[in-house]
Amino acid sequence: MEVVLEKENIYTLDAKGEVMITIMSSLAQEESRSISENVTWGKRRSMEEGRFSLAYKYFLGYKKGDDGILEIVEEEAKIVQEIYQLFLEGKTIRAIADHLTKCGIPTPRGKEKWSVSTITSILTNEKYKGDALLQKTYTTDFLTKKSRKNNGELPQYYIKDSHPAIIDPATFDLVQQEIERRRPDRRQLHRSSPFTAKIICGECSGYYGRKVWHSNSKHRKYIWRCNQKYGAETACSTPNLDESAIKAAFVEAFNQMLGDKEQYIARFEKMLPLLADTTKLEAQMTEAQTKHDELMDNLRRYMQENARKIQNQEEYNHRFSELDAECKKAEEEIEAIQKELLSQSGRKEQIRRCLNDLRGCGDILEEFDLDLWNSMVESVTVCTDKKLVFLFRDGTEIMVQMLKTKND
Repeated sequence: MEVVLEKENIYTLDAKGEVMITIMSSLAQEESRSISENVTWGKRRSMEEGRFSLAYKYFLGYKKGDDGILEIVEEEAKIVQEIYQLFLEGKTIRAIADHLTKCGIPTPRGKEKWSVSTITSILTNEKYKGDALLQKTYTTDFLTKKSRKNNGELPQYYIKDSHPAIIDPATFDLVQQEIERRRPDRRQLHRSSPFTAKIICGECSGYYGRKVWHSNSKHRKYIWRCNQKYGAETACSTPNLDESAIKAAFVEAFNQMLGDKEQYIARFEKMLPLLADTTKLEAQMTEAQTKHDELMDNLRRYMQENARKIQNQEEYNHRFSELDAECKKAEEEIEAIQKELLSQSGRKEQIRRCLNDLRGCGDILEEFDLDLWNSMVESVTVCTDKKLVFLFRDGTEIMVQMLKTKND
């Protein structure tokens, strides 16, 4: 079947027509490549100058201001802040998504049902603390437009205080630390109770988990026991716990702390300036980043040189592997320093919250307080002799004798 392109005066069954189509296709492809390169160059220049754009329509909490800078949408910002607060209170990502769906709050894309991925994205997006990491991804092919995560192939640009923050940086860092703390065990990341991943068996060092007793009767109740209690050859002899017993033990342990309230307040006040000083780590980060940039430049030049002139490919591949290994080692060093900075920042925010909670407490705690549990307790170790050892955020350990229950 012949096709006639009247404007170009080309006949597809004609030999000359086939040649013309090939030539015009090549010209069109080259034009597309040139346009793509120009657009890419323009975007990267904007990144270098600290300018960036977002899909504002689908970005919860912000809109494009008159001056081009992100502007906070107060009603949406409250939703973002609620998400962060619920996560720090111990809610699971799934529970937060279900809560927002139940409340009839639309997602950033206007949908009724919230997903785990949407909540995770909001909890990990640095733009909510007023910073911007640019060139997280890049386009690998100008024809297919496929994008790939940037793992060091191209330079990234981190802009601090680029726009107004919805979440203060300390809270953001604390959330990132909490995400990392829960990550090793998926149940920690999606925990359904504030006691999950905090109660530890003193015999096998495994976590306690919540179990249901008498699930089909009016005596239905939750108890906590070591997850490995019957998983090994020898059963752990640590006792089962009622939730009421855990709460009562916390009240007793915290009241012991309140007995030396001023001493603990003074200790927290002394810790805060030490945790706030990140000068040494920031200097290490600058040095590591400079080293990594130099190594990446060397690798790029080496690749370009190989493209310009013929080389022994065996020698080239060997040297390339060496340079690549050095780059990866430098990236690991940067990642380790970033984790240390995050940990220190999160620790500082934890101590600050503990300090505020202690200052706001009276002389005695009458009943279990969930906020105090979340902010003050690092872990609780259950001993075989029915004692609970509370490890508080400042490193203090307080032992409490567990009250006798029907489950002992």
